Amino acid sequence: MTRSRHDHFPVADRPRRDRMHAAAAALAARWKAEDEAPAGLLAAMRAVRDTSPEAAIAALAPWLGDTRWLGARLDQALDLLAADAFARPPLRPVGGGALGGLLLAEAGPIRVTLLIRPFEAGEAGDAPLALFAPGRTRLRILAAGGAAVHFHHVGVSAAEEAGAFTAAAASPCITTPPHPLVMGEILALDTAREAISLTGGNGDVLMLEIAVQPPSPLPVRAYDVAGGRLAHVSASRRDSSFRGMALALLRTLGRTDAAPLFAAETQAADFAARWTAMRELVALDPAAARPHLARMAASDPHPEIRRAAAATLALYIPPPASGRGSETCELAR
Repeated sequence: MTRSRHDHFPVADRPRRDRMHAAAAALAARWKAEDEAPAGLLAAMRAVRDTSPEAAIAALAPWLGDTRWLGARLDQALDLLAADAFARPPLRPVGGGALGGLLLAEAGPIRVTLLIRPFEAGEAGDAPLALFAPGRTRLRILAAGGAAVHFHHVGVSAAEEAGAFTAAAASPCITTPPHPLVMGEILALDTAREAISLTGGNGDVLMLEIAVQPPSPLPVRAYDVAGGRLAHVSASRRDSSFRGMALALLRTLGRTDAAPLFAAETQAADFAARWTAMRELVALDPAAARPHLARMAASDPHPEIRRAAAATLALYIPPPASGRGSETCELAR
C-alpha cells in the first residue's frame, strides 16, 4: 500500500500507527484477492480491456446491476475507520471540485469509480463546462439527492474521430432541458458526443460509473454550457495528459535544462499534446523554442497548429541585422 503524507499521525504513538497500517494493508490484500479471482471485478475488466468500448461496457454491466459487492466494500472501509479514525482505507480519491469520488478498479482504459456530488454543489447551478472525451460510460444512480440532470450533445464526424478535428469546424453543444434524476436509473453515454451535468438538489448525489476511454486521435473538448461554444481542447490520451502536467511543473520550476523533453513532446502524435508542449517550451525558454516553433509553423500536420505556431513566431523580436552578437529571442511585449 502506498503511504500517505498523513501517515505520521498520531505522531506520538508508533505502535498505533503500525496497527493502523497493518489493518489497511490486510484489507487491501483481501480486496486484491477478491478482484483478481476468476469471478472478481478486476478479472472481468482485464478480460475485456482490449475489446471495443461498447463490448466492454456490455460485459461489465452486471457489476452495475447488482451492487452488493460495493456495499460490502464500503462497510469494510467504514469498519476500518471505526477501529481508528486515522486509518486510511485502501481507496484512491479521484476528481475534485463539485464531482469527485473513489477509484474502485482500473484495467487499461477501463475504470470503475464511485462518484459523489455533495449537496452543497447543487447551489451553484449548472456546471460552466461540459466535457466530451472519446469512449463510453454507464452510470447507475445510487442516490439522486433531489437533483436534476441536463444532457449535452455535440456532433462528431467519422473524419473528426479519425484525427481531422479542428476547433473552427467543431459542432456546437446543444443542451436539453433538465429532468429529475431518478434513484436506480442507468445512464448510458457515448462520451465523445454526450455529457451530463447536474443542478439543484437537497442531498448528495451518488453514482457508480463504468467508463471506457481508449486512446483516440479525437481530443477531449470542453464546451461552454450557456453559449454552446467550444472553449478548450486537450489531449485525450492519459499518458499525454500526464506528460503535459509534468512539463507544466518543469516550466514552473524554471528547468531550462529539461528543454529537450519539451522539444520531444512537440512531435507527439496528438496535436493537442504537441501544442501544449510548445506553449510550455516558449514560456520556459524562448530561444530554445524558436527553431521548433518555426518547424511547427512550416510543417505541422494540423492546420490550426501551423497557424498558432506562425502567429506565436511573429511575436518574436527580429534578430539584429548584423551577424555579430547573440540572436535576440525575446518575445515582443
